[in-house]
Amino acid sequence: MDMRSYILVTPCKDEEVSLPKLAESVINQEITPVLWIIVDDGSTDNTPDILDELCSNHSWIRSVRLNEKPRDLGVHVSHVYRTGFNTAIEYCKKNDIKYNYIASVDADIILDEDYYSTLMAEFESDSKLGICSGHVGNIINGSIVWSNFRDDLPSGGARLWNIQCFNDTGGFLLTCSPDSVSNVKAKLKGWKTRQFIKTKALSTRPYSSAQGQWKGYKRLGSNNYFIGYSPIHVLLKGTKMLYSKKGYHKPGIGIAYIMGYFTDFILLKPQIEDEDILNYYRDKRLKEIICSRISNLTNSK
Repeated sequence: MDMRSYILVTPCKDEEVSLPKLAESVINQEITPVLWIIVDDGSTDNTPDILDELCSNHSWIRSVRLNEKPRDLGVHVSHVYRTGFNTAIEYCKKNDIKYNYIASVDADIILDEDYYSTLMAEFESDSKLGICSGHVGNIINGSIVWSNFRDDLPSGGARLWNIQCFNDTGGFLLTCSPDSVSNVKAKLKGWKTRQFIKTKALSTRPYSSAQGQWKGYKRLGSNNYFIGYSPIHVLLKGTKMLYSKKGYHKPGIGIAYIMGYFTDFILLKPQIEDEDILNYYRDKRLKEIICSRISNLTNSK
């Protein structure tokens, strides 16, 4: 078995503009996936035709049409992703396809040609690396705006798992904020999570804007409540968004984020039924961020 083999999953809905650009970047990867499952979440544009053509031209690309919806729409994104992962894993079992890594990429992403080969090289140099990504930027008004670089926080838009870490943390979980939950579970199991600046992925739309940034950031606040963020953490994070000059936050978007969190907080909505995750975000995450910032300031002097 090729040690640099991986399966890839992409969810998509009405992505007739973005999907061809992603497909070109995946097809041109230095190492192509042994299987790419694209989950069509009920598209009403030309996305199904694009998928038919991709599948006809490349035997390693397959699509799944998803019609049913989970009862809890808050976990819908993870439901779509998990459908893709389960389909890919089952297909590989039936067809005796071997792989060492599991990857996900959103439909609006364009990858560097060395994206997955660069990340796999990082896994090979560190046996405790569990989840990683490259650096993700957003194309906004024709310019690239790079996200804040956090070396311990893989981007959710284009990530890669060591298969042992993926299995060790329960696979792709059906939950709100599945990427954040996955990161924490990996850390608690002794795995490292990393973002590497040496390879890039570009999103063709602003962060959290698939349904409009205001709605997207309210959902982000709600999700952060669900996994246990403390009120102080949310107020600091939301205030930072208000004064961000990065360009991928529209003015006032921090208000939407804070509203999303405190609406659920006041209503005492249910939170994730995982004490390890809740304890991490309540007691540890903010301290980690503060210590990291102090360390960076100290090292820069």
